[in-house]
Amino acid sequence: MQINPTLLTFSIYLILILGVGFIAYAKTKNFSDYILGGRRLGALVTALSAGASDMSGWLLLGLPGSIYLFGLSKSWIAIGLFVGAYFNWKLVAGRLRIHTALNNNALTLPDFFLRRFGKDGKGVKTLAALVILVFFTLYCASGMVAGAQLFTVIFELSYIQALLLSALATIIYTFIGGFLAISWCDTIQATLMLFALLVTPIMLLLSLGDWDFALEQIHIASAWQDVAYSNLVHNISFVSILSAAAWGLGYFGQPHILARFMAAENVKTMKKARRISMTWMFLCLAGAILIGYLGIGYFQWFPEQATVVNKNSELIFIALLNNLFNPWMIGLLLSAILAAVMSTLSAQLLMASSTLTQDFYHSFFRRHAHQRELVWISRLGVLLISLIAMGIATDENSSILALVAHAWAGFGAAFGPLILFALFWKKTTGKGALTGIFVGGLTVICWPTFQDIVLQGVVFGYHEPLYEIIPGFILSALSIYLVSSFGPPASRVLQANFDSANTIYHNEK
Repeated sequence: MQINPTLLTFSIYLILILGVGFIAYAKTKNFSDYILGGRRLGALVTALSAGASDMSGWLLLGLPGSIYLFGLSKSWIAIGLFVGAYFNWKLVAGRLRIHTALNNNALTLPDFFLRRFGKDGKGVKTLAALVILVFFTLYCASGMVAGAQLFTVIFELSYIQALLLSALATIIYTFIGGFLAISWCDTIQATLMLFALLVTPIMLLLSLGDWDFALEQIHIASAWQDVAYSNLVHNISFVSILSAAAWGLGYFGQPHILARFMAAENVKTMKKARRISMTWMFLCLAGAILIGYLGIGYFQWFPEQATVVNKNSELIFIALLNNLFNPWMIGLLLSAILAAVMSTLSAQLLMASSTLTQDFYHSFFRRHAHQRELVWISRLGVLLISLIAMGIATDENSSILALVAHAWAGFGAAFGPLILFALFWKKTTGKGALTGIFVGGLTVICWPTFQDIVLQGVVFGYHEPLYEIIPGFILSALSIYLVSSFGPPASRVLQANFDSANTIYHNEK
């Protein structure tokens, strides 16, 4: 019997991840352990877990594919994300860790909003939980599409079969191990992703000879395709640059990333974690951009190898692996794509299920439920949300980047401004928070239709699509400020609690 090295290496990785899930299962004693790891993550795990849960399959599939088609003009998204991530670590991480701990050890964002806004907190919590369930289900679908694409190539399965198998791999270890399993696996997966994104551009250059020859081939491709691949602003307007860079705004409102801050051991770990995370992110984004950019030159020089990429540009990384590496290395590097998919998908599944458990089941139906009961309800929530997301992901023509864009904008606009106001302005009120979530989320949902029918129609003749996170973020922030300023003021107790948390943060950082 002949052994397939690629399948064997890939299978060993899957077994390793499942093993971590079972180890974490033994260490999960209560609901806090299951959804926040007992708030005891160190700097390294906090940093790499935040990065891995953020980047997803988009980093190894969507971004290189976009660069391959349109050139460096598509790197504005990466630039915006890097800047946004830095300010999220700098402004939000430590403050959120303190505020959530002092507000009755809040385990989820809706739970934090409940405690932060007093008597109006119940409405804020319920609306926030609904937003999380809606947009996370869409977000999970994007991860499942990426996983299905990967498994289709590796195992030569039909799309539906690949979807079921790839989703099952993530669901099992999330179901079993919860937050600890996800965080530990994220550390392994982040390391694997970094290795893949560094070694592949190096092999691309070696296969082309040197940098000058690679640029020559890219120049030839530019002439053939009439695309200035090396130009950051080629055929791209200011509005398009603004829309791409505005992805960075989304960081302030992503529950699965903010949860990593909440789970950190203490505020002092944040500075070290930020440095690790930003270094990792810079190297990964640069590697992904180089893969797409150098891939233009590679497939210009080896056009006979471009069959897969010509059908679907998001498979460029997989196509390059198959042409550049031996079967054993291919299995390892394909595991990096699965790592990117699994790390984000698992984080999203857990956040959605913990919201379903903590903010609906525990709050409205079983207020005195035992800790083990909550853990198992959360596990069942993972299964339920997975099934709905798989239903959305059955369309194999779904764009990973498009699905991620809608979910990212939804969280960024609904929660981003509120997180900043809640952590920096003590006069923020519950009614302001409620209005901000509603306005931000509704704007993201309605903006594409409004843009198509009104702005791009006969009335205004507007032609450049604006990413919905921009109007959503602005309108949400304005509504929070106006309602909090001119409505009933925040109580003195809530303002005093805010001041106490602020004082502790400044003393501990």
